[in-house]
Amino acid sequence: MVEAALAAGKPVVTANKALLAIHGPALARLSAEKSAPLLFEAAVAGGIPAIKMVREGLAADRLLRIGGILNGTCNYILTVMRETGKDFGTVLADAQQLGYAEADPSTDIDGLDAAHKLTILAGLAFGQPVAFDSLHVEGIRRIGALDLTFARTLGYRIKLLGMARMSEAGLEARVTPCLVPENAPIAQVDGVFNAVVAEGAFAGRLMIEGRGAGAGPTASAVAADLIDVARGHTIPVWGVQATDTPPLQANPVSAGTGAFYLRLLVEDRPGVIADITAVLRDCGVSLRSMLQHTPEQNDADPYVPLVLVTHQTSEAAMQEAVTRIDGLDVVTDTPVMIRIETD
Repeated sequence: MVEAALAAGKPVVTANKALLAIHGPALARLSAEKSAPLLFEAAVAGGIPAIKMVREGLAADRLLRIGGILNGTCNYILTVMRETGKDFGTVLADAQQLGYAEADPSTDIDGLDAAHKLTILAGLAFGQPVAFDSLHVEGIRRIGALDLTFARTLGYRIKLLGMARMSEAGLEARVTPCLVPENAPIAQVDGVFNAVVAEGAFAGRLMIEGRGAGAGPTASAVAADLIDVARGHTIPVWGVQATDTPPLQANPVSAGTGAFYLRLLVEDRPGVIADITAVLRDCGVSLRSMLQHTPEQNDADPYVPLVLVTHQTSEAAMQEAVTRIDGLDVVTDTPVMIRIETD
C-alpha cells in the first residue's frame, strides 16, 4: 500500500516502525524519485518528537550516538519488578491484563520493537539507512527480581536500552538490558515512559522523555506529520538524498568493550569462587567487586547466588568467560550477563 501511494506521488504518513526499519531504504528511494513525502514521527517513541529532534533540530550537528529507552512495555515490567520484588512472569501477566503488553508479547520483551526504533533513529542520526538484521538484540526474559535487588545494592537500575554509536571502527548498535547508575537522568524514566538520548559534537547530550505509546500520543505525532504535509514541508527520509548505497552494517557485538554484571547460581561449598575467578583470569577479565549475600538467602540452601562486576574488558573475552563458567560443575543455572552503561 505504501509503495503504491508513493509511486502515485501521494504523501504517506505511517506509524509502522517495522516497515521503516526493514524496507526503509527502498521506500526512501521511491519517495525521492516521485517527490512524495514519507513521514513517520509516530513510528518512534509515540508522542515524543524524536524524529524531528534528530532529523531537523540537530541537522547541523555531527551526532556521535543516539538511543535510549524505546519500549514502554519493557520499561513498565522492569519498573514494577524493581518496586514490588515480583518475578518477571507475574509482572508480565499483570501488564497483559492492564493492556500494556500484547497477548503475544514477544516483539516487545525480546527487544525487536526497540530494535526497529533504534534502526530508524540510527539511520537518521548518521544520514544513511542501517541494516536491521545487523543489530545485536536481547530482551528481558532472563532478568529476575534478584537482579533488580542486586542492581539496587550496587547503585544501579536495570533498563532495556537501544544504543547506537559511530566510532572510528564503524557503527556499534545493540538493544540489550543494561545497568545504569541510579542517579543518571535515564534511570529516572519509569513505567510506560520512553526517553530518547542524542549526543552531538556541538550540542552535547540531549534527552527528551514522554509517553511512548497510546492513542493520544500516537495521534499527536500522526497529526503533526499531517500538518507538515498540509504546509508543503518536505524533507528526505533520512535527512539526506536517498542513494543506492548499501545500508550501514553494525559491527559484531563481540568487537565491543565494556564493564559487565554477571549473576551465577552456584553450589555453596569451598573452592567455588576460586574455580570461577580462575576462568576469569584465564580469559583476561578483571573483577571490580563481588556480592554473595542477599536478604532472601536461606542458610540451608545448597545453592547461592553470586554476583560479579568486572572492570572494562572486551566483549569477546567476557563471552568466552561466561561460556566456560557455564560449563563448570559448580554452576547450576545459566549465567545472567548484563552490560553496564556508565557514559
